Amino acid sequence: GSVLCRIPSAVAPAAPRAVAGVASRTVVVTVVRAHDAPGPTLVVRLDRLPPGALALGAELRAALAATPYPGLNKIALFDPLALRYRFVQALPDGSFDFRAGCGHSLLACVVADGRPGPVTVRAVTTGDTVLCERERAPHDDAYTLSFLRAPDAPGTLPTGRPVDVLLGVPVSLVRYGNPYVFVDARHLDPRAAERQLLALRAEAARRLGHSPGSALPKIAAVADGPGGLSVRALTVGGWHPGLALTGAAALAAAGALDGTVVPAPRGPVRTPAGTVTVSAAPDRVRVHHKRAEVLESLELPWRVHATA
Repeated sequence: GSVLCRIPSAVAPAAPRAVAGVASRTVVVTVVRAHDAPGPTLVVRLDRLPPGALALGAELRAALAATPYPGLNKIALFDPLALRYRFVQALPDGSFDFRAGCGHSLLACVVADGRPGPVTVRAVTTGDTVLCERERAPHDDAYTLSFLRAPDAPGTLPTGRPVDVLLGVPVSLVRYGNPYVFVDARHLDPRAAERQLLALRAEAARRLGHSPGSALPKIAAVADGPGGLSVRALTVGGWHPGLALTGAAALAAAGALDGTVVPAPRGPVRTPAGTVTVSAAPDRVRVHHKRAEVLESLELPWRVHATA
């Protein structure tokens, strides 16, 4: 859709300026870069938006075009009072996808908020509850994110099977953080891996009730070798530089279940950008050593619908 967010009520700021029945004002937003993410996140605090605030996709893109982030495609709507957030993925065709989650964007909200202690955030879109905790030395600038759901909870395997066959290829469909398709890399042609993964993703989307053109499900190829587990994933627009944080959580959950194509990680998981460390417990999955930093604050124009 074209409407990014509509805020029925919030903490009221100074009176906006009315123009032909529509008021306008600027809103301070924060740009945060999570390490290993394909790009930064625009964090919008809902308590900074006035009642009746409305953001249209075309207007937001036009506003971002005048900043150093014209191609920014991750947006996090954060409620610091209720500690809830909603992720919005901007798609290449100009539309927005509201059904996905993004762990890196959730972490971006926590870092932008700046609270020193552990923070538990509810992801409205996916229903996940995630505990974010600062780590101690030597990783005292990093966070551990704990997804507070058992790996074997109902729904983690949406088809009820650890392995399904799509287009003749055995895969594991996992719904944890985001719905994911994991493919054993031995079944892919290295010269055509991206094309094969896109075809498998489209088939999985149909089976899981998603549009083949949506951002879901995510997909990743996994390989197990003497050096441990390695993974390469696709994201919106091409190969992911590393691995999505929700992908790391889903990978750990899949590895904790018997019979999937994902073996239990024996150490750090290798990605094109480096390694990611995950662990699984009976009641949760953890992704360790995740970092993010505030790049800058921006003032963006924001429309307010006149109510009288």
